[in-house]
Amino acid sequence: MAPTTLSRTLHWHGRTIAWDRFGDGPPLVLLHGTPWSSRLWRPIARALSRDFTVYLWDMPGYGESSKDAEHAVDLGVQGALFADLLQEWNLTRPLVVAHDFGGAVALRAHLLHSANYAALCLVDVVALSPWGSPFFTLVQQHPEVFSQLPPAIHRGVIDAYVRGASHHGLREDSLDVLTAPWLSETGQAAFYRQIAQAEERFTDEIETQLSTFDLPVHIVWGTEDTWIPVDRADRLHQTIPGSTLTRIEGAGHLVQLDAEAALASELTQWANGAAS
Repeated sequence: MAPTTLSRTLHWHGRTIAWDRFGDGPPLVLLHGTPWSSRLWRPIARALSRDFTVYLWDMPGYGESSKDAEHAVDLGVQGALFADLLQEWNLTRPLVVAHDFGGAVALRAHLLHSANYAALCLVDVVALSPWGSPFFTLVQQHPEVFSQLPPAIHRGVIDAYVRGASHHGLREDSLDVLTAPWLSETGQAAFYRQIAQAEERFTDEIETQLSTFDLPVHIVWGTEDTWIPVDRADRLHQTIPGSTLTRIEGAGHLVQLDAEAALASELTQWANGAAS
């Protein structure tokens, strides 16, 4: 997993958003979750770019986008931003693929901010309560303490946390790419800030509306996801009318790395069908 750089930026309410676009064909937008960035999607994006114009971006507070302490990075902010981004890019009905809390961002953008998609694919997403972890709770109770951890201890915390998202285990180069945005002084503070602002009220606000969701939805889930167990996929499938569900055997929460070929094949098949 090689590091990459997003080549374009735009500004939104004082924040700098790093993004990129490549490929040719119908537009397809990828959303990352937490504590990830667009780097997690890059290998899949290359595969999809054979048939689609792929949009990658880092949410503010993540990756290469700005991490200013005074700027909120919660799901409410990200959902409003995503709806505005689609307008900035002149995308009226793109295909959208979202992972982790990117799912909540995409759902909020549609349900609360009138963003429209040709179809939506949700990959191991945050959408239904409860979510989070005991670690989330601890950070939310003491964010200022965690933000001041000595760098070596912080590195140990984040390495252990990120490793836990993979079922097969991460190569060292992949671990380095995933943790790199969080290792500077600014990155360390941003890492704990985004956890402190990850509140279930943002999914509770839309959960009752999911039964009226009016777009084609495909759900993809790793069967060995311990962060958001596969029973949530079944619940989400039952909640969203007309949705379809594919389970990827042997993949954990980081299905992009645990089952890259299987996920790329699944998304390519889904996207070609949805775009036709």
